[in-house]
Amino acid sequence: MRLHIAHSTLHRYDPPAAGVIEVLRLTPRNHEGQYVMGWRIDVSADARLSAHEDAFGNLTHVFSADGPFAELSITIDGEVETQNTDGVVRGTVERFPPSLFLRDTTLTQADTRIRDFAEAVRKANRSDVLGELHALLDRLHDEVLGEGEPSPAEAATAAEVFARKRGKARDLAHIFIGAAHSLAIPARYISGYFCADGVEQHAGHAWVEAFVPDLGWVGFDPANCVCPTDAYVRVAVGLDALGAIPVRGMRYGSGGETLAVAIKIDQ
Repeated sequence: MRLHIAHSTLHRYDPPAAGVIEVLRLTPRNHEGQYVMGWRIDVSADARLSAHEDAFGNLTHVFSADGPFAELSITIDGEVETQNTDGVVRGTVERFPPSLFLRDTTLTQADTRIRDFAEAVRKANRSDVLGELHALLDRLHDEVLGEGEPSPAEAATAAEVFARKRGKARDLAHIFIGAAHSLAIPARYISGYFCADGVEQHAGHAWVEAFVPDLGWVGFDPANCVCPTDAYVRVAVGLDALGAIPVRGMRYGSGGETLAVAIKIDQ
């Protein structure tokens, strides 16, 4: 499948910002089942994008801009050729052994309820690791109601979301990661895009990759209760949403900031 992605992020500052520093994790890499045919990032401010790779091998761009300005826009136009690999991820940049992705963060830490939930799934299935992960995906879909797109507000922890039984894609990913960790299964957070039939979206998508012996990393999307297909574009990996966040930065000056995101993906 060939996917065209148009993604715009508009920051508004009141009063105008004196300056900004931004880190962008918005550029996908090639791997088996995903080939980037073209990708362009434009920034409205007079700034130079400096390309880097972070610790996990994500392609990042950093820029700073001096104001004052009331608005700052970041736009992406790209095309990616994808193939369905049944969720199996191969050919990615791997800087660390899978055991690193047993590390919990504040957002993914499992509490007693999540650990009990994960253990109940294991006892009910008594399967191999892949079977346990699929059972975990199904049970999480039944237990926690998926909501719409996330707001720019700070993400809740896995324990908080599991307690209220409803959350966004990033929240469900955090619960899945915490549950997998409690079963001693390495799991990590993935940010990217999901093609939803050309409908305009107001945030990117999030899912999980878990490590299966003799198979490698396999994707699981708790928000849609499926393994990623050729409708997905993988962009960044991290321990949680903060480590794979598409846009992160700071502004100079006092006042408020609002954020508007528009994403459209067409075949």
